Amino acid sequence: MPSSRVTQADVARHAGVSRTTVSFVLSGREDIRISVEARQRILGAAEELGYRPNLTAQSLRTRKTFTIGLVSDVVASGNYAGGLIQGALEAALERDHLLYVAETGDVPEVEQRLLRGMIDRQVDGMIHASMSTRGRRPAHHSPEHPTVLLNHLDQSGELACVVPDEEKAGAEALGMLLEAGHREGVHVVGGHHRTEAAPDGVHAGRERMRGIARAAAAAGVRLAGVAECDWSTPEGGYRAVRTLLGGTAAPKALVCCNDRLAFGAYQALAESGLRVPEDVSVISFDDSELASWLRPGLTSVAIPHRELGRAAVSLLLSDDLTPTIHRIPMPVHRRGSIAPPR
Repeated sequence: MPSSRVTQADVARHAGVSRTTVSFVLSGREDIRISVEARQRILGAAEELGYRPNLTAQSLRTRKTFTIGLVSDVVASGNYAGGLIQGALEAALERDHLLYVAETGDVPEVEQRLLRGMIDRQVDGMIHASMSTRGRRPAHHSPEHPTVLLNHLDQSGELACVVPDEEKAGAEALGMLLEAGHREGVHVVGGHHRTEAAPDGVHAGRERMRGIARAAAAAGVRLAGVAECDWSTPEGGYRAVRTLLGGTAAPKALVCCNDRLAFGAYQALAESGLRVPEDVSVISFDDSELASWLRPGLTSVAIPHRELGRAAVSLLLSDDLTPTIHRIPMPVHRRGSIAPPR
């Protein structure tokens, strides 16, 4: 490896041509008359010497740095949604861009500092990412800096957003139970995820419930009930299902709003001597590690983290940043937790 950076002047001397000619060839100019033999000699010399373009110098001319800034709340340090960053890194690399990743810890003052730092480094565009889908506006946004929201919804309607298609996922989850023949005794565990901090529920809860209700109405099916509870721990699912089992009619199928609730539901069913899926079918959301470790394996609708990250980068580097919500399909991972009703 050379001890100092190889310059276009070095390539010109090695190829026996002018530096201007080298500049034209290495920049891909096709409108200048240069012989095929000279072009091949220049490209050969560049490869032999290990020439790499000076991107900093190029950026002064083109006003492009081939860098992207991604600022998230707690995505990078968490062990759940890291696929967002992985997908963004893959898509950026495929397009010869570097991705700067920074995390705010969901602290507004930190977010302001990090955004200023990204702008000072003249990134070509910004991606604002969130662990879970929510509606908010970035701390800083300017038309001069192309911006895409990842797992964010812009309440002002001015920015392009990339989010999972939660409503369609809700409809598909109920649809799988309907396909198996379940038309009675179908309960939803979790509901909107209403808490003291979110009395109207979270975005995922509202969208999933909307999809479930739409699919039920389209099929002429009436849900047996919705058990509203906190999604945070398996305890919510356990308690909700224990209550259902104490009622007059035992559930035949459960739509759990995340895998933690499904884990609690499995425990409650087992304690009551009921088997999954022979006695009760179960489908869930998020497709976490719990889904594959449960026995039988839990059928779960996955959040497409990598696809979301890739889509955000592709959109940012496209020529169309129309303020539209781009909804990414959520795949279903089928396992052994659904069977026809007895």
